[in-house]
Amino acid sequence: MIGEFSPGLILIFGALLIPLLPRQWRAAYTLLLPVATFVHLLTLPHGELGQWQLLGLQLTSLRVDRLSLLFGFIFSLAALLGALYALHERDVVQQVAAPIYAGSALGAVFAGDLVTLFIFWEILAVASVFLIWARRTEHAYGAGMRYLVVQILSGVLLLAGTLMHYRETGSLAFDSFGLSSTGTGLIFIAFGIKCAFPLLHNWLQDAYPEATVSGTVYLSSFTTKVAVYALARGYAGFEPLIYVGAVMTLFPVFFAVIENDLRRVLSFSINNQLGFMVCGVGLAGASAAAGALAMNGVAAHAFADVIFKGLLFMSMGAVLHRVGTTKATELGGLYKTMPFTALFCMIGAASISALPLFSAFVTKSLILAAAAEQGRWLVWLLLLFASAGVLEHAGIKIPFFAFFAHDSGKRPAEAPWNMLLAMLFAAFLCIYIGVRPDVLYGFLPFEVDYVPYSLDHVITQSQLVLAATFAFVLLYRYGLYPPERRVTILDFDWLYRRAGAGLVGWLGAVAGVVASQTQAVVAVLARAIDRRLHAVFSPAGALSRATPTGVLAVWTVLLLGVAIVVAHLAPI
Repeated sequence: MIGEFSPGLILIFGALLIPLLPRQWRAAYTLLLPVATFVHLLTLPHGELGQWQLLGLQLTSLRVDRLSLLFGFIFSLAALLGALYALHERDVVQQVAAPIYAGSALGAVFAGDLVTLFIFWEILAVASVFLIWARRTEHAYGAGMRYLVVQILSGVLLLAGTLMHYRETGSLAFDSFGLSSTGTGLIFIAFGIKCAFPLLHNWLQDAYPEATVSGTVYLSSFTTKVAVYALARGYAGFEPLIYVGAVMTLFPVFFAVIENDLRRVLSFSINNQLGFMVCGVGLAGASAAAGALAMNGVAAHAFADVIFKGLLFMSMGAVLHRVGTTKATELGGLYKTMPFTALFCMIGAASISALPLFSAFVTKSLILAAAAEQGRWLVWLLLLFASAGVLEHAGIKIPFFAFFAHDSGKRPAEAPWNMLLAMLFAAFLCIYIGVRPDVLYGFLPFEVDYVPYSLDHVITQSQLVLAATFAFVLLYRYGLYPPERRVTILDFDWLYRRAGAGLVGWLGAVAGVVASQTQAVVAVLARAIDRRLHAVFSPAGALSRATPTGVLAVWTVLLLGVAIVVAHLAPI
């Protein structure tokens, strides 16, 4: 059927037409693409569609079910909000790269086989790096190169795993396969890299803060959420993910608290929120009811995270657009001239902090409830502690230091109208989901039998919020809160930024010494050979002294004659 094609193709092929359009039409056109994509999503029937052949392989480019549709809806919505936020941009590189990036994310979540997934996986990597390079700074170029290397490595591992899995099973289906072989192990690592697993995560904090103002908003919405979807599709119930996710929720908190760059703080916060989702994927292997609760939590929290994390990056992007920096040491007092941006930032902060009546309150709690229902109390306590950490660094630190802390004396203009409108829509959705969770619950993969506004949940979360707020106020009042400093905080990337750089420098020095010594030895040998040849074959050499010139002439004539005879007799 004509309509049986991946919705992502609308964005990808539509973006290729942008350079051909008049400049004054391009911005409006970028708004139409996600709208057309969303309309197409509404017309898709459930099932495996878009069957096609490639080198004798039967591929499925369009698999529609409740899980893929939910991610499809939020990705098309994120593409629309991103296009509206970037409406003032006139950079054709970003105007083309952003829809292709969003379209490849949509293509990946609707992929029914591993080959189709790989194709969109690689497009996702290549398109997204241009949103980093488009900032056109030396730091952005370096971060983009490192980001691209990591993302391409993920793609290579995915391809290798796919080939091995096909050889072992004869199947390319992108379904639940668990960690059952070497091939599925490589696929798991590929997903883990894109999901920013611990020790594989530094590309995120390295690259995202170096992207353009609007580019970071796009980046926060797609790459890691595609990886969460891939884990949910392929490794649901894989128990080690419970503990991987718990670690992911914890370690970013400590780095985010001491980080000075507020966009980098939000990048650490992405790791933290991904941890809840990864933990939920691991919890999905329990009994039918508990597993369904966990998977619903993964899908719901991914949906909400795209919106509230996008809203926070939008607010910090507006600050960067007007002030030129997001360093906490250089901000403060901006609420006086950017009141709407400050308000939207606080709504995003309340949402990520899971305050009652805000989105994460009704989504994150599904994962916590699944952990409690399965009796995993240690995991539940770790997730609860991580929730308090989120409130500290994203719920309080971001809006406080950007808008309300020490007065920096800066009086920038309010954000452009299109940025404010995008933030307004995102803020409305943050509150609407929190107030009407039943609407979101109706789109989740499984039927929801959970009431978020129970007395114990409201009291527990309110106590957590009050305790975290009191701790921040107390620490800040008595100068015990980690001060903001103009330094670069190194994480596991120390291995390649410091130790790795030192190793490369040492190897370079060793190679230089070896090369110079080798060159000296070769020069000595060359001079010795030259002297020997000169002593034998020169006019004053031994051969000339021992042999008469006439004899040498005779031998030369004889050899020339033999050569002529051989050439004459040889067949042509």
